[in-house]
Amino acid sequence: MLKPAALAALVLSSCACSAAMAAIPVYGFIVKNTYPHDPQAFTQGLFFRDGHLYETTGLTGRSTLRRIELKTGKVLQKAELPKDVFGEGSTAFGDNILGLTWQSKTGYVFDAKTFAMKARFPYEGEGWGLASDAKNVYMSDGSANIRVLDPNSLKEVRRVQVTAEGKPIDSLNELEIVDGELYANVWGTDVIARIDPASGKVTGWIDLTNLLPRDKRGTSSVDAVLNGIAYDAKHRKLYVTGKFWPKLFEIELVRFEGR
Repeated sequence: MLKPAALAALVLSSCACSAAMAAIPVYGFIVKNTYPHDPQAFTQGLFFRDGHLYETTGLTGRSTLRRIELKTGKVLQKAELPKDVFGEGSTAFGDNILGLTWQSKTGYVFDAKTFAMKARFPYEGEGWGLASDAKNVYMSDGSANIRVLDPNSLKEVRRVQVTAEGKPIDSLNELEIVDGELYANVWGTDVIARIDPASGKVTGWIDLTNLLPRDKRGTSSVDAVLNGIAYDAKHRKLYVTGKFWPKLFEIELVRFEGR
């Protein structure tokens, strides 16, 4: 499996027409808008709903679910997760918000309006990212596999291995459904994979190098990596941020010529 450093090198080499990756398009970006983001937020999950951003943050004893005003970054509503868990990805489905934990093998179901915890659900292994469409919930666990969950029982119904030109892509993290594709942050890189959720094949790479260079992130923490994808489907707007990042960006994707 391709680890983060190797993957980043592979994607960058693909921009120079690497033969192994020549069939997969690579996209750059244009920044359309920049918004403030809490630099203390260890961003794990991010999604857009009813005009607001929703975010789950991690770290044991500091994990939260938040509703955020996009333009100001102000936290409008917040619920704290149990102090002994490390919060991870999140997504909305119906009237609920679903959230994962890293190594506690427990997920949470919150009321989308009140943030009251309604239920818990178990899973094996680690929890990383969550996303949903009209039929399924998709879960990453840090490997090259995406688990597909039944949205009602939250039980796993199948797994899909994510591959690029036949090679498994490891370290899949925060997830988002964008126009029928599954977008996945690749942990430790400035790269997002665009994935066909049915086959697991990577349909494109999004190279966000220099979106927010490390010396502009306001911290020397090695954890201050790209992580957080939210899509406003109504207005077709794509937002990205990172752990401990002081900014959140609305971006437009631009395909590199010849790709």
